[in-house]
Amino acid sequence: MQHLKHGPRRSCRSGGYSVVEVLIVVAIIFTMSAIAVPYLFRHRIIYKSEEQALRIMDLMREASQMALNQRRTIRLEIDTVDSAILIIDGNGAATDTLVKRIPIESSSILRMDVSPFGIGRPNPPNYPPAVFGVDSIGHMSGSTAISGNTVWALKFRSDGSVVNAGNVPISATLFVFPPGTGSTTSDPNQVRAITLSGGSGAVRFWSYNGTTFSPR
Repeated sequence: MQHLKHGPRRSCRSGGYSVVEVLIVVAIIFTMSAIAVPYLFRHRIIYKSEEQALRIMDLMREASQMALNQRRTIRLEIDTVDSAILIIDGNGAATDTLVKRIPIESSSILRMDVSPFGIGRPNPPNYPPAVFGVDSIGHMSGSTAISGNTVWALKFRSDGSVVNAGNVPISATLFVFPPGTGSTTSDPNQVRAITLSGGSGAVRFWSYNGTTFSPR
């Protein structure tokens, strides 16, 4: 009786993935993305006001340190027209020079030019809200003179104090919040505030929990 010789058995599967398996993986990825993307977007929105407030505080401290080190007046402007924070070497209107320009969120994303309606100030210190107005001083950006934008201007002096455009010491509260209708906020829990002491130049960060401000 002859024995038939058989070659090595071959798997019925030649390797790779079937179309069905690829479609299943794609469906899983799509489902996970649909769940994760809105969460990540929401997470980013929640922290926009906090990130911007902290960035402004850092720049205030930088301007103050520059004024102390260089023994000259350094101006900081929050410009809501160009959506930027400017640090300006303030030797006088004819020679004011732009030192640094940092972009910020537009007013449609975050407002700072008004107080959020129905929300009080951190108290203490209960400083009045920051007052934005037309920039009548202006500054040089390269060879271009820029003025007339809506800004909140602060002048950090070499003695550590902070004054407004009229050289009057200023203590103020700057609010940062996502806008709703008018001057309301779309989410009170996202309201952040910075308090600035004109006498010492000290700044402090505050977080609103929907009821009160707490220092951070």
